[in-house]
Amino acid sequence: MSIESRLRPRLYLLGLLALLPCGHLAAQAEATVNKLAPILAAEDARDFQEELLAGAVADPDTLVRRTAIRALGHLGDPRGLPYLLGVLTAPDTAGLQAEAAFALGLLRDTLAVPGLVSWLQGPRPLAADAITEGVTALTRIGGAEAARFVDQVLRDPRAVSGDSGGVARAAAVAEAWRLGRNAPVAGLVAAASDQGLAGGAVYSLARLRSPAGVPTLLDALRSPDAAVRANAVRGLDTASVRAAGQDNAAVTRALLPLLDDQDVGVRVNTLRVLGARGDRGVAGRVASAVEDRSTAVQVTAIQALGQLRAPEGVEALQRVLRGRRAWAVRREALVALARIDATAFRAAVLSWGTSGDWRDRAAAAEGWARVAPTQLSRFTDDADARVVAAALQAWADAVPGPDAALLAAARLRLTHPDAAVRAVSAQVVARALSRNDVPLLVEAYHRAARDSFPDAAQMALGGLAGIAASPDSGAVTGFVLGEPAPADPLLKAWAEANWPALAERWGWSRPIETGRTLEDYRDIARRYLVSVDAGRYPRVVMEVQDRGAVPIELFGPDAPLTVANFLRLVDQRYFDGLRFHRVVPNFVVQTGDPRGDGWGGPGWSIRDEINRRRYGSGVVGMALSGPDTGGSQWFITLSPQPHLDGGYTVFGRLRGGDRYVAEITQGDLIRRIHR
Repeated sequence: MSIESRLRPRLYLLGLLALLPCGHLAAQAEATVNKLAPILAAEDARDFQEELLAGAVADPDTLVRRTAIRALGHLGDPRGLPYLLGVLTAPDTAGLQAEAAFALGLLRDTLAVPGLVSWLQGPRPLAADAITEGVTALTRIGGAEAARFVDQVLRDPRAVSGDSGGVARAAAVAEAWRLGRNAPVAGLVAAASDQGLAGGAVYSLARLRSPAGVPTLLDALRSPDAAVRANAVRGLDTASVRAAGQDNAAVTRALLPLLDDQDVGVRVNTLRVLGARGDRGVAGRVASAVEDRSTAVQVTAIQALGQLRAPEGVEALQRVLRGRRAWAVRREALVALARIDATAFRAAVLSWGTSGDWRDRAAAAEGWARVAPTQLSRFTDDADARVVAAALQAWADAVPGPDAALLAAARLRLTHPDAAVRAVSAQVVARALSRNDVPLLVEAYHRAARDSFPDAAQMALGGLAGIAASPDSGAVTGFVLGEPAPADPLLKAWAEANWPALAERWGWSRPIETGRTLEDYRDIARRYLVSVDAGRYPRVVMEVQDRGAVPIELFGPDAPLTVANFLRLVDQRYFDGLRFHRVVPNFVVQTGDPRGDGWGGPGWSIRDEINRRRYGSGVVGMALSGPDTGGSQWFITLSPQPHLDGGYTVFGRLRGGDRYVAEITQGDLIRRIHR
């Protein structure tokens, strides 16, 4: 079809709209707004209002139907299943079947599998995006029946009626990893020989870690496609290689040339795998990568040296610490040195432990946890709570089980003013499963009522729940019977998932009080759903010190509440002066924490708005510590990350500045973000 023929219907429609009175158009738009607002309100309250949603799914307005379908998926209530299946069986004149299939995947109800399969095999021709979402939904739901159909799609391109373009097979190949042990590995191996399917097949095989896929992954190391090479490396861990009957030394020899690959992602992934494989014989080659031109490669090489614990890496790490590298590179070198050579670490750490920068002292504490945990007392009494939390966490990571000294330090800090310190302390105390700790944990839980994030309360509850499941269960009976239900729905949700007896007393976590009025939802609907101007996709610019300006486009129609929340923080200049507290090479850069240590947030949480957008490179998503826990922390992907799809809200993408983002290291400063 020519461009002109595609434009003709749109121009005709615009001509008709131009003949309508402006007042009539405004009235129509406001009528749609009034229908959308209650749907957004119910979804935000996690309230399955069946009559409202059933009516909206059948509404003549396409936008209302689309919003209701998304709400059914987000709410995750099995009562939404028949309405979504009904959308699949109705004629799709508005392109809503793809939305319904995606929503069914979010429900993850195995009762949807027969309906999805029947729809995909039905006589009606389906749109390509509907086929993709249908197959993806089956892999998300999982189970034997879904796996059988996915296997059939891989073996027979005609398994989906009218799919002449092989759309179903491409989706099955790319998403089969979600099926876990039910995944059709043989079909994926066969698909890897097809150039058009190799990328998805290698990604799935690498994530599955199946021994049967190892030979295919080894072949893929020679692919001309850098993304295929990078993904193939990830699946060549020692256990999989050994289970496949392959020679681990030969696999190591096959990996080493990739340290000179032109692609940064390939070099990063190779170093990560070499470090995890633990072959000290590669330490010299890994050490040479510390001098790589890419900071991401330098950081990963240093981390790999720490994992290998090979003396050959000491000189390279000392050279980094003496030089003028980025703070993140020097920090990793200090921590890695602690894992390899205690004497060299003791000589290098002196200035870090007495630094005026809390981040230096936290790094020193992490190193000491590896060398001599008894030295951590000065850090667990630090004036900066972030150092205390980091020291306790490092100590807990380094010492397994209920270590007496660690437990003593944690018990003393269950009443600390800082929520993160109390959270780590409660997590440590929970290891002891001691009835004597019940009063301390109950007090820690009560103190957390004033926290801006729920982690300390959840960790204290976790300790109490552990004792409740032990022979000393009677010690927490009084708490279970007498503790009133909390106002925070996240705590109720935690109890539902982890402590049924307490949840029964506290009651269901839904619906929640959102604090928004119906007019608030009308405003969001007008701005991001009904409007046809560019304001639905607002843009902001992030200025990163020593990097450059990074323009970001936000997806209002896909994540209206998330975008509204983000812009609220931008307008408050909330992000100005914050740092990137988490950077994982070739994965994500993350920011938005006012504390700078990963614990902080704005004092509220927003619901997830999982949508059909995929996590390619340069995509902006909400960081979470569990369902519906988003607030101010967000991330940008550095490479495609399909495993994040359907799990984290996508709400934007880079519109430039990719090279600046690729150079960001932990600790880099955001000067400001503005509209």
